Amino acid sequence: MHPEIRAYRPTDLDAVYDICVRTADAGGDARGQNSSDRLVGDIFAAPYVVLEPETARILDDGHGNAVGYVVGTTDTAAFVKRYRTEWLPVTAGRYGDDPRDEMWLGLHHDPERMLVPELAGYPAHLHIDLLPEWQGRGHGRGLMWSFLAGLHAAGAPRVHLGVAPANTAAQAFYARLGFQTIPVPSEPHALYLGRETAV
Repeated sequence: MHPEIRAYRPTDLDAVYDICVRTADAGGDARGQNSSDRLVGDIFAAPYVVLEPETARILDDGHGNAVGYVVGTTDTAAFVKRYRTEWLPVTAGRYGDDPRDEMWLGLHHDPERMLVPELAGYPAHLHIDLLPEWQGRGHGRGLMWSFLAGLHAAGAPRVHLGVAPANTAAQAFYARLGFQTIPVPSEPHALYLGRETAV
C-alpha cells in the first residue's frame, strides 16, 4: 500500500488531534504542556474538520491512518462567525483554570483575532501538519497542491497562513511553494505568508 492524499473522514478526528499536538511547539512535540493534549487541536485543527470538513486534505499512510493534514477555510470571516456561534458552545466546559492553558484559551475564546485587516485580500487560510517521520518526503507539497486546488475550485482567490518566526524550516517549505511575506504592521511580532490559490 502506498501513501495517498484523500478527503477527511470523521474517523480521522482523533488522529488529527494527535498530529496537531505532536507538531504544535514550533513544529515540535507539545504533548504534556497543557492540562489536555487535545487543547491545541480544539483551536487549530478540530474546528476546521468539524465546521468545514470538505476543505480538509488528509495524508493517509496507505493503511487508512491519517499521518498528516491540511485544514482550513475558504472564507476566514465566515469561519470566525461559525467558530463563535457553533464551535465555542461545543467545547464549553472542556477546560478549567489550569495556568498552563491560559494563553491557549485566550486564543480559543477570541476567534476574531483571525480577522486581521491586512489579510482581507487573502480570504482563505490554512494549517498544515505532518508527523515528523512523514516530513521531508514530498508529502507536504502534495497535500498543499491538493488543498490549493480545492480552494481555487471553491472560488477562494488567495490564501494566507501564520507561521512561528522561530520555525525557519516551515518558512523555507512555504517559500518553495510560492508563499510570500504579507506585511502586517498591526502585528509586528507575527509572520504571515500568502499566495494565490491557482497552481
